[in-house]
Amino acid sequence: MTTARGVEGQSAELRLPAKLAAHPSVRALLARRAAGDVARPPAVIDAAWLRELCLAAGADDAAAVSLDHPDLAGEREHAQSALPGTRTLIAMAFRMNRDNCRSPARSVANQEFHQTDEQANHAARSVTQALQDAGYRALNPSVGFPQEMDHFPSERIWVVAHKTVAVAGGLGVMGLHRNVIHPKFGNFILLATVLVDAEVSEYGQALDYNPCIDCKLCVAACPVGAISKDGAFDALACTTHNYREFMSGFTDWAQTVADSEDAADYRSRVTDSESASMWQSLTSPPGYKSGYCMAVCPGGEDVLGPYLEDRKTFMDTVLRPLQDKKETLYVLPGSPAQEYAQRRFPHKPVKEVTGGWQPPAKRTP
Repeated sequence: MTTARGVEGQSAELRLPAKLAAHPSVRALLARRAAGDVARPPAVIDAAWLRELCLAAGADDAAAVSLDHPDLAGEREHAQSALPGTRTLIAMAFRMNRDNCRSPARSVANQEFHQTDEQANHAARSVTQALQDAGYRALNPSVGFPQEMDHFPSERIWVVAHKTVAVAGGLGVMGLHRNVIHPKFGNFILLATVLVDAEVSEYGQALDYNPCIDCKLCVAACPVGAISKDGAFDALACTTHNYREFMSGFTDWAQTVADSEDAADYRSRVTDSESASMWQSLTSPPGYKSGYCMAVCPGGEDVLGPYLEDRKTFMDTVLRPLQDKKETLYVLPGSPAQEYAQRRFPHKPVKEVTGGWQPPAKRTP
């Protein structure tokens, strides 16, 4: 048995079997420790250093939140499962180009979402790598997709709730539309989170006001009535339409294919445009059908000016093109979303789907 005394005045010893102690990698590490070349990282990460690290990686804002924060009680089990020993969550915000998000052309808006998503994932990975190089254990969950589909449908499929962490850290407040509104950038942001096994010298503080100005434009823009003036939110209506080409919508489409008797029957159920759109989402990042609640939101200091200066022009150039666009709206049969869409947007075709939540009803012969 071979022993090796620790460095930096510590009395701890490594008791290693002779064969392991003779390994070249072990001998090299022990030699470095003895020479003082292996420094231990500070027990507490400097908040200013961490913020600069995040900004240099590409984030537009960042804040750290203790995993012991009372608002993160629901995240603790999941964070510890992902990275045992997690003590801090680092929230980062990434700006999106506003007019891209506002475009009625979904290809433009979706490209903006996906490119910012990619930027956020790369930045979070870079921060994680820098923390690792500094001697900490760190992990960056996916900003969006892919998710933990082996947990579906009985458990939640995301590793960390980015919005919850960002709000606790003071990067914004959840608006009526369930998007985080940053005090400066508005809701035109995507979020990333990094987990780390150390405390930080200073944590972010939740905002003491809500950047939402209660304009209700998100209510007016939502094509399936998922957002109510009284604050209620119909998540099923939102996901059925907006995520038509993500997991649930794909499941519904696959069920339709399986249930079709032949090509002609399939074409009677699915239009050429829908087939092409689903193909595109399968071969490249899937497309969101509607980000209209985000597109019309004027909250945030950088965004608010045009709305305050000329509200009519703002609505004519931002809200109306989305309301007037002729597009298929996907709804569950007999749902409030179906009634709302048919009444509020009669020029938009409405299509009944299962949303992938349940098998389609068998047709009567």
